[in-house]
Amino acid sequence: MKKVIGVISLVLFLFIMLQSCVAGVSNAMEGQGEISGSAGFFLAISMLIGGILVLISKDKKGVLITAIVFYIIGGLLGITNIGSYSDLAIWSVLSLVFGLLLIFHYFRNKESYSKSKKQVDVE
Repeated sequence: MKKVIGVISLVLFLFIMLQSCVAGVSNAMEGQGEISGSAGFFLAISMLIGGILVLISKDKKGVLITAIVFYIIGGLLGITNIGSYSDLAIWSVLSLVFGLLLIFHYFRNKESYSKSKKQVDVE
């Protein structure tokens, strides 16, 4: 499940980045003071970082927790700044879902994360 979330996040980064750039230009041209394009940019960056961290976290608890934090912060940032860029709601909810799925994965496989820590301590 972690690899799927990581790969989907990396692919979605490209779409979200493209859309947020277009939304940012639209926000600047309209002059309404919306920041949904910028929020989309930060959501895309947080999904990129979270996706990379998920892909490199084999049995490392700290790396997985950091990825979860990036997904949740990115999702909350996007949810709170939805404006004319309405697709931001979809990507934000998806980021929060990824964070929740990773939390579920962590608690389901908590023993494997504890074993890898004990093996390092024994050596």
